[in-house]
Amino acid sequence: MSMPRVSAAEGWFALDIDGPRLLGTRCAGCGTVHFPPEQGFCRNPSCSGEDFADIPLSRRGRIWSYTDSRYPPPAPYIAQTDPYEPFTLAAVELAAERIVVLGQTVAGVTVDDLEIGQEAELDAGVLYADANREYLIWKWRPVRGPGEGGDEGVHHRTPHSVSEQGR
Repeated sequence: MSMPRVSAAEGWFALDIDGPRLLGTRCAGCGTVHFPPEQGFCRNPSCSGEDFADIPLSRRGRIWSYTDSRYPPPAPYIAQTDPYEPFTLAAVELAAERIVVLGQTVAGVTVDDLEIGQEAELDAGVLYADANREYLIWKWRPVRGPGEGGDEGVHHRTPHSVSEQGR
């Protein structure tokens, strides 16, 4: 029997019937979209708004930048392997909101698999587990559309993908 899966970033990320979803807020005063969600004041310097609507964010966007983490991040990061194994990070500009969201890529993706402007979709993976549940975090999965080259370096959804489980 599998353990229950919950968000490791409550209020920032959730799983719904269609898979993982980032959660943000939209300022009622100026329409600025915030991620992570804002509750205090609008981050737009020309707005003094303090009223926000909770909104789901796009599941797809385009890679704006990327890098890899060759050294372990500081606490509270929890390494998944011992010894530490580097992982890849992607900054993805969400299509509709036009904001950039940083996150790890799914396992197996390296900087050699990524390109600026490449489409990426939201997925999820286990950040850590305790005796009672697995804690999930959002991750980016690179996507290639028709006519954008072969499948080299492209990672397709697998049965282990959170967005494929629990449907």
